[in-house]
Amino acid sequence: MEIAVLTIAGKETGRKAELKDSVFSIEPNDHAIYLDIKQYLANQRQGTHKAKERNEVSGSTRKIKRQKGTGTARAGSIKSPVFVGGGRVFGPQPRDYRFKLNKKVKQLARKSALTYKAKSNEIKVVEDFSLETPKTHEYASIINNLNIGDKKSLLVLSEPNKNIYLSSRNLPNTKVVTCIELTTYDILNSTSLVFVESSLENIQKSL
Repeated sequence: MEIAVLTIAGKETGRKAELKDSVFSIEPNDHAIYLDIKQYLANQRQGTHKAKERNEVSGSTRKIKRQKGTGTARAGSIKSPVFVGGGRVFGPQPRDYRFKLNKKVKQLARKSALTYKAKSNEIKVVEDFSLETPKTHEYASIINNLNIGDKKSLLVLSEPNKNIYLSSRNLPNTKVVTCIELTTYDILNSTSLVFVESSLENIQKSL
């Protein structure tokens, strides 16, 4: 499969970039995508949630009333979960939500996500470019020239570029990542995926 290479002005360069079938035209595996995104979202969680149980809330431990003869249920402590201000039963505790996922499953998930994008014609390839200084309006004009200004776009670079990153971060619905940072979640969370030529080559080599 071939796709036209564009300039940052939105014009065709006359060159074609090849999208390898082994990466952009496989049989998608939805379960691999599910597992990869589940792991990504789990890794974002801080896991610092905490609720006090009955042994941690402040209050006296004396028996608040006699055992029998009151006509109500027996009670041994004001910190009991049945009372307002008492401890919580099996409340959340700090924990780590991360879990292991095999490298080949993650690769399959990324290939599946890229295949869906290729089938939907949501992939663009532009020639390598750079910005001399961080200018938000320059980056905005680039995505407008590519007709993706009103879409949620993801630009994939081959290596970090501070000026491009700084130019894009103040714009809504746009994100800039490098090949190494590209995740299945980011691919599917965008409606337009833009590769620079060198990043496309790196992605196809790594996958």
